[in-house]
Amino acid sequence: MLKRRPFEFRYQFQFMDGHVKDYAIALDPETLSLFPVAAITSPPDWIKLSYQQCKQCPLSVDVHPYCPIAVNIMELVEAFKSVFSYHDCNVVCSTTERSYSKETSVMEGLSAIFGVIMATSDCPVMEFLKPMARFHLPFATIEETTVRTASMYLLAQYFKYKDSPGMRFDFKSLERHYSKVQLVNEGLLNRINSVGSEDADKNAIVTLHSLSSFLSMEIDYSLSGLEYIFSGRYAD
Repeated sequence: MLKRRPFEFRYQFQFMDGHVKDYAIALDPETLSLFPVAAITSPPDWIKLSYQQCKQCPLSVDVHPYCPIAVNIMELVEAFKSVFSYHDCNVVCSTTERSYSKETSVMEGLSAIFGVIMATSDCPVMEFLKPMARFHLPFATIEETTVRTASMYLLAQYFKYKDSPGMRFDFKSLERHYSKVQLVNEGLLNRINSVGSEDADKNAIVTLHSLSSFLSMEIDYSLSGLEYIFSGRYAD
């Protein structure tokens, strides 16, 4: 059996004063779960599941003492808790296949990292986003993200259709998923509001929350904003 290598994403924040911050992410090639951080020796209160627990969270404190996403963003939040979101920097994301770079704000770089971590931390609400994380696209526009989200969802529906030919293709399930994602974003923002004095990490979560809200609206309007791209181009 072919043994796959972990899927790795290496981020580097290059600041104008020469300072550099590095952050690496690795996903299990079979489960698409984030490889866990080191054992927690002195856990801060804000990563406990009971601390500002998300609305409708399906996890039990008895089984999961810590929020799986909070555990995995803890190091990142600590590293950037004193950085302003509007600080400019060059962000480089390196993968096995290629590298991406952009002169942008700290917030946009963090938003890209948070997106991968949140999707792959084994939070049951975010599980459906793992295929998106596998094909991570840093600095994606709203339109690109909408296309990728809809395409991934329809591909998943196709694989289900192969086993259940009578099933109906629609976006009802995706709408329900994203309504829950918004609750997770709100919950995480409440958690990290108690950490640090600046705003880079907080605004990164706000950005993700705004994006998920936009996607929910676009899906509700039958993806009409994308229709012009495909009109008449896939005729039989």
